[in-house]
Amino acid sequence: MASNEPVLVTGAAGGQQGSTGRHVVRLLLDRGQAVRAFVRTDDERAAGLRKLGAEVVVGDLREITDVLTAVRGVRRAFFTYPVTDGLLEATGAFAAAAKREGLERVVEVSQLAAAPDAGTPRMRQHWVAEEVFDWAGVGAVHLRAGVFFENLDFLVRAGGGHELAMPLGPLDTVLPLIAGEDVARVGAGLLADPMPSCPDPVVLLTGQVLSVAEIVETFGGGLKYVDASPEEWREGAMSLYGDAHVVAHLDKLWELFRLIGSHHQLYEVTEAIERFGGDVPGTLREFVRGRRG
Repeated sequence: MASNEPVLVTGAAGGQQGSTGRHVVRLLLDRGQAVRAFVRTDDERAAGLRKLGAEVVVGDLREITDVLTAVRGVRRAFFTYPVTDGLLEATGAFAAAAKREGLERVVEVSQLAAAPDAGTPRMRQHWVAEEVFDWAGVGAVHLRAGVFFENLDFLVRAGGGHELAMPLGPLDTVLPLIAGEDVARVGAGLLADPMPSCPDPVVLLTGQVLSVAEIVETFGGGLKYVDASPEEWREGAMSLYGDAHVVAHLDKLWELFRLIGSHHQLYEVTEAIERFGGDVPGTLREFVRGRRG
């Protein structure tokens, strides 16, 4: 039976990078679980969350006074932060507040290859964030997720649905992928009441492994892949994303995949999605069909 004590969910308004927080809000509410949704701006998205039945708090995750107010009276939380500057500031504030208030579980969204020597600055920051949450002793579980379907969809839409321009090398280059909603399903499952045991604080999440050729074929509609040079991609990406942090991360991420190439054996679909999320991973084909439906 669900608890009347709310679960705090950050990133609840959602965005173009997967909207895991918004999905978690909905999934927990569907279970009958009380939810406190943390948003940056009180806008129409916040109004939608209230309509769903969530309590909404407005604040800045990097500001300790806002975070302390948000965590008061909760014992479990979902933490996610967009791909932009401020991850470590937000992590520090949230971990400190969670420790002070005695939270028993924080499920946080990380990245698949987070490590101190990872190939992108964002991945290295995620590893530091994981360490900070572990030091806080708040029952942290780290969801190391692959590339979201939503990230590819954004780039396909940016190309008008006709062109996918990425510096990934040949068509047989492979990517570890996952639906943002599957990450959310795992997060909601780990935050459910009663909470399932999670012997490993690091949970790897890959829902599908596809080559660039398979990705293009799945989106269909005459989509063509353009193997852009890194220089061309960076130039276009700044106008597309408008955020140097995003471009720096993705530039290095695409470089890693380009170097790994067609080595499928480095990635595998992970059983944690079905174990904690309650269902088999969604596929890119299902995602595309859902977006068009």
